[in-house]
Amino acid sequence: MAEPALTARIAPAIGGIAQSEWDRLAGNDNPFTSHAFLSLLEESGSVGPGSGWQAAPLLLEDGEGRLVGALPSYLKGHSQGEYVFDHAWADAWERAGGDYYPKVQIAVPFTPATGPRLLAEDDRYALPLLRAAEQLVHQNGWSGAHATFVEPAQQALFEKAGWLRREDIQFHWYNRDYADFDAFLGDLTSRKRKDLRKERHAANDGLEIRALRGDDIKTKHWDAFWLFYQDTGARKWGSPYLTRKAFELMSQRMADKLLLLLAFEDGMPIAGALNFIGGEALYGRYWGCLADRRFLHFELCYYRAIDAAIDLGLNRVEAGAQGGHKLARGYEPVSTVSMHYLADPGFRDAVEDFLSRERMGIGMDQMHLAKRTPFKQR
Repeated sequence: MAEPALTARIAPAIGGIAQSEWDRLAGNDNPFTSHAFLSLLEESGSVGPGSGWQAAPLLLEDGEGRLVGALPSYLKGHSQGEYVFDHAWADAWERAGGDYYPKVQIAVPFTPATGPRLLAEDDRYALPLLRAAEQLVHQNGWSGAHATFVEPAQQALFEKAGWLRREDIQFHWYNRDYADFDAFLGDLTSRKRKDLRKERHAANDGLEIRALRGDDIKTKHWDAFWLFYQDTGARKWGSPYLTRKAFELMSQRMADKLLLLLAFEDGMPIAGALNFIGGEALYGRYWGCLADRRFLHFELCYYRAIDAAIDLGLNRVEAGAQGGHKLARGYEPVSTVSMHYLADPGFRDAVEDFLSRERMGIGMDQMHLAKRTPFKQR
């Protein structure tokens, strides 16, 4: 029996797609691929004109016009906000006389968190989606397409299509059915257990830390957190990726997925951390402070996240990109994966050779880091 005819097209924005149709494909486990999150990035001006991120969701429809697959894809005019660094690739291609940008980026903007990138009713639509992305690249003379932070369940689908695999390392905390934070500490060596307790005590001294969810997060809390976020953004990448409106829209549209931790000193907020609640994981995303307090970053971003994951019955905490200091706090090295399609065969061969050697180094680093975790001998 012949396969039903499929049609691929590019939509101008995710916000113009019916939320029920998008979320039917995206599922409920990952807050970042939800229609609510991706559309609020557009509506708030965090992506779109002037940002270097132009929404270009690729949609796959069957012969009856029913949406059966989608890619959260963007046309990128730079490589910022991706957390998988391809600046050297861009430089090499442009020195060879090519234009690296625009490129197709299949990702959640500004979000180094693993998740689904092939949004489809089932896996049989994965290859047509990827072939459509490749065709889009060739038709427009673009350099390639890139999918970042691909969840493990979908990596083989990209590899089957011939996309190149790239690996990096993040640090995630895993919940081994802990009853509470002390139970987690019981898995650590005696010295590390004492160190973490001392850090928590010092971080909380003289402060009140509040965990806010849902309707408890008010405009005044966002006003305070916006100052923290701006400070971190100015120090790390020059200017914040998200606009102030983005946080208000998060509160309006996905408040049940938010956990905002604020530290108060003498009744005034001095630091905060924003987490997103998924079906299996707690995702630590943004942090900032206006006062330098010892160990407060560790308390708000790592230890309180562990507390929350245990209380919510979640399997893990993903605390963002980089950060070897997370290792001593019970966060373990894990592999993160991006997949890449490059249109030019010669360029592809050169990158494939580079990636083969890079993966060997990453694998060695991960083995070395795994030996340095603070856990007792297992």
